[in-house]
Amino acid sequence: MTTVMAGVPQVRLPRPYLIFVGDAQSAVAAKTGGGVYQWAPEACTAQWRLGENAHNIGLPDMKPAEAAAAGAKSLLIGVAPVGGKLPAHWVPCMIEALEAGLDLVSGLHTRLDSVPEIAAKAAELGRTLHNVRHSGLSFPVASGRKRSGRRLLTVGTDCAIGKKYAALAIARGLKARGVAADFRATGQTGIMIAGGGVALDAVVSDFLAGAAECLSPDAAANHWDVIEGQGSLFHPAYAAVTVGLINGSQPDALVLCHEPGRPCISDFPDFPIVPLNVAIPRYLDIARLTNPAATFVGVSLNTSAFAEDEARALCVGIAGETGLPTTDPLRFGVEPILERMLAWA
Repeated sequence: MTTVMAGVPQVRLPRPYLIFVGDAQSAVAAKTGGGVYQWAPEACTAQWRLGENAHNIGLPDMKPAEAAAAGAKSLLIGVAPVGGKLPAHWVPCMIEALEAGLDLVSGLHTRLDSVPEIAAKAAELGRTLHNVRHSGLSFPVASGRKRSGRRLLTVGTDCAIGKKYAALAIARGLKARGVAADFRATGQTGIMIAGGGVALDAVVSDFLAGAAECLSPDAAANHWDVIEGQGSLFHPAYAAVTVGLINGSQPDALVLCHEPGRPCISDFPDFPIVPLNVAIPRYLDIARLTNPAATFVGVSLNTSAFAEDEARALCVGIAGETGLPTTDPLRFGVEPILERMLAWA
């Protein structure tokens, strides 16, 4: 469903969800559903697994009719199959969910309404098919106008490096301190977690910065929009979405996300990861086009490949190298970053 709230066009999803795990065999395959449950457990009623050998993300097992009776509003496809296509053997499951009274929520490349059986059943029953990657929203060209309120944007030395999780942890940490804050989702999984947002990688490039402006509108002076980053300025394929997001979000504060030990851009072996002392000034050059006061307030590390003592040493070393508070949000929390951003603000 597409709505306009307070002048901000974005996707709005019906929650709570029944998470469709299907026949996924691993946490990696079911990462969408696992991420939604980890960060928005209140938005999840149950999981639907096709057999006992399917991965268990930790929710009660229910089928659509049972989940609908328990209050679920939609079936969320929590699996990321290869190529982003909907497997044919899932189609009867989608039909069963529609017949149980649930909408369908998908972040796949395959549009749900491109599958004739699903489209016909949804139309027959008056259900809505939410294609998070294909919202059909229209956005203006960016204005460049400075907006009220404060904004933090996570950026990275590569894709898939923790920008979403860092933003979620920072937004949660601000709220725990009683600071007015909202997580602003810019990708399909983030939208599913937040229940709304804009999939920026699906926006036509001329309107990308305008979409980012719409995502974080004028707000109270002490309110923080914590915006999920996309792509990387150093990615040969996806740098464009990063630039548009930076220009439109006009961040006051930035957090650099990085995975120590990653040698090169994922799937691009000819493009080594740039040093942090190169990444930081280049990001600031872009950010200061629309916000001359933009500054970095921290570094977020993904240290999942390291033992805890090694991870702590990495945080200390990078903090010394950059002069910025450095932490792994999932291991050590985000308090050092919160202290810096609130003191600076």
